[in-house]
Amino acid sequence: MKMDINKDCILTINGGSPSIKFGLFEMSDTLVELFCGEIENIGTDHAKFNFSNISINEKTITSIKATDHNEAAIMLIDWLEKQDSFASVKAIGHRIVQGMEHTEPLVASDELVSELKKLSFLDPEHLPGEIKMIEIFRKHYPALFQVACFDTAFHADMPQVAKLLSIPQRYYDKGIRRYGFHGLSYAYLMGELNKTAGYEIAQGKIILAHLGSGASLAAVKEGKSIDTSMGFTPASGIPMGTRAGDIDPGVAYYLMQTEKLSPAQFDHLINHESGLIGISETSSDMRELLKRQHTDHRVAGAVELFCYQTKKWIGSYAAALGGLDTLVFSGGIGENATEVRKRICEGLQFLGIELDESRNKKHGQIISTDKSRVSVRVIRTNEELMIARLTCEIFEHTIKTKT
Repeated sequence: MKMDINKDCILTINGGSPSIKFGLFEMSDTLVELFCGEIENIGTDHAKFNFSNISINEKTITSIKATDHNEAAIMLIDWLEKQDSFASVKAIGHRIVQGMEHTEPLVASDELVSELKKLSFLDPEHLPGEIKMIEIFRKHYPALFQVACFDTAFHADMPQVAKLLSIPQRYYDKGIRRYGFHGLSYAYLMGELNKTAGYEIAQGKIILAHLGSGASLAAVKEGKSIDTSMGFTPASGIPMGTRAGDIDPGVAYYLMQTEKLSPAQFDHLINHESGLIGISETSSDMRELLKRQHTDHRVAGAVELFCYQTKKWIGSYAAALGGLDTLVFSGGIGENATEVRKRICEGLQFLGIELDESRNKKHGQIISTDKSRVSVRVIRTNEELMIARLTCEIFEHTIKTKT
């Protein structure tokens, strides 16, 4: 693929545990996405390279060999170097899941990378791979400006009561508290809500439901997060594709005693063998589960639990907010699964939620009825664009400061 690019560009890297998502954005008056893609299923025999050329609406999927993040990253760099557009990249923005106390994006300096390495044990599913991406790009392109964008930043100003875990205070002082995640997605959703619905609505009582293979909810009031379902790690909250969500801590002790699980084995269990795939014993993909739910009671149970737990969190956050004005569905499931949205909203009429069946089936921007007291919306999230925006701000600020 060849492009004639004259303007500076931002490259975004979103490195997860099994995947690396990337995107290229031209820095015009507004950021223009040129292409995006993903290396998925890293470390398995089903690794694939997905690529979409936005300008000509062309998509390709290729099977590849990617035994680990290092091999996947090298393959991505080799591919990028063959694109004319890569020569125009001036900065790279990275999604960093755990930012601890950082509330703003930062230049990915040696000091910051060293700090993040010390935090890797807090999120072994994401942080090591994200740090690896920064280091690999730095090794190949030491002059390129790199920025770390933190998923936890959106929740940094939550009230202390929402951050507390009910364990001895000395652990809170050591940083063991509820941080919340999916912050880049939530920041994007709030921006879109402000743009499409207006400032007044965006300042109201809002519940954001980012429902995908990783899933969480956030309660937002006056534009700020006041609570969120993920806590100390992204494994907490509602059940997800392969993550358990909240479970009784006694389960860990019991399984370690009876099944002789090591801490590492238990961590793998709750992050990779639980949630939808654990209950269904079939798949972590909601699309597959919805197809099979009528012929397999285990699959039906997985779908039912996901909808039930999500509904419970909506109810609890309506209480925390003191009411509800807007409910937003996003993420792969939230944006596309008509039945899941319907089942989550069923029985929530007492909160003022009334779904319009036709609008819901058509994935309308607003899927509630005109009479519904609560506006129920579907907004497609774009973490890569949010990363690009934040990176662009830091890059341009740094350039101005130097001049």
